[in-house]
Amino acid sequence: MDNMQQQFIEAGTLMLTGMVFVFVFLGVLIVFINTVLAKLAVKFPDAIAVPSSRPNKKSKSKSTTNGEISPAVVAAISGAVKRYRTQHGQDK
Repeated sequence: MDNMQQQFIEAGTLMLTGMVFVFVFLGVLIVFINTVLAKLAVKFPDAIAVPSSRPNKKSKSKSTTNGEISPAVVAAISGAVKRYRTQHGQDK
C-alpha cells in the first residue's frame, strides 16, 4: 500500500512539473512572438486604406437594401435545384 501511494505522489509530481513547464514555455513563446511582431511592425507598417471619394451609384449586390434576396438570385437557385432533381431522378 505504501509503494502504491508513493507512486501516485510521484505521478502527481511529474504531472504537475510537466504542466508548469508547458505553461512557462507557452508564456515565454507568447512574449517572444509579441516582441518580434512589435519590432517588425515598426519596419513594416500596415498600409492605410483610403476610402473612395466618389460613391458607387451602380452597385451589383446580390441582395436588396432591405436584406431580401433579389429575384434573379432566387430564379437561378430554383433553376439549379430543378435541373439537379431532373438529373438525379428526384422530380416532385
